[in-house]
Amino acid sequence: MDEGKRSVLGVLVDAVDYDAAVAKVLHAARARQPLGLTALAVHGVMTGVHDPLHNARLNSMDVVVPDGQPVRWALNLLYGTRLRDWVSGPELVLRVLRRMADQGLPVYLYGTTPEILDRLVVSLSRQFPRLRIAGAEPSKFRTSLPGEELALAARIQDSGARLVLVGLGCPRQETFVYGMRQHLSLPLMAVGAAFDFHAGRLRPAPGWMQHSGLAWLWRLGQEPRRLWRRYLITNVDYLIRLLAQAAHLRQPVPPEPTNQRPESLPM
Repeated sequence: MDEGKRSVLGVLVDAVDYDAAVAKVLHAARARQPLGLTALAVHGVMTGVHDPLHNARLNSMDVVVPDGQPVRWALNLLYGTRLRDWVSGPELVLRVLRRMADQGLPVYLYGTTPEILDRLVVSLSRQFPRLRIAGAEPSKFRTSLPGEELALAARIQDSGARLVLVGLGCPRQETFVYGMRQHLSLPLMAVGAAFDFHAGRLRPAPGWMQHSGLAWLWRLGQEPRRLWRRYLITNVDYLIRLLAQAAHLRQPVPPEPTNQRPESLPM
């Protein structure tokens, strides 16, 4: 299913399912074409709502999948898209990597800490014995120095990778994908907490909580000090704005996509 982009509070989200999202990534990987993909849950959408420049960058992404029930519900409520499922970032990663492994296409991992990255490489290698990991670099947790992003792009290209998975956290990873897409002829996926889940640092919410739109409550219980503001304040803000858009009380105008290069990138 692929019904194109729709405005959710002014952020353009693709009404796509897993099959369509995987197909887009695999096509770009095989064809050596640049593609920027991110998986946005409520917090990701709201980062665009509160930052017009970031919103313009989000709206320039090739694919923005609805990560979480509340974003899927928004597409169905506002546009009648009849999406039967959301597109979870961690699950999308597994489906893409399974296909990459089957087709012998190498991947590059960028982000998180050295410890979690090491665990992630081991975990993915166990799940997909034929997966070729062309390289893995942890985040530097700072912005790029002059010329640093070009050097990274060269390392990725030289590795032979056909896909880059980026785990820097929202909104840093979206800015990274937006900027690096201009230097690489391959797809980049901003995958949120997928690195932590697949490395075993975090446990996914039970299925019933995910299907009820309560995965955020599970995450809040795991990291209350870090996430309380995101979920208890941001979620209410999202709901109020969504109801206003649905009732035609407020119709946010999506910012035009931008190609303005950032002065520096999160690294």
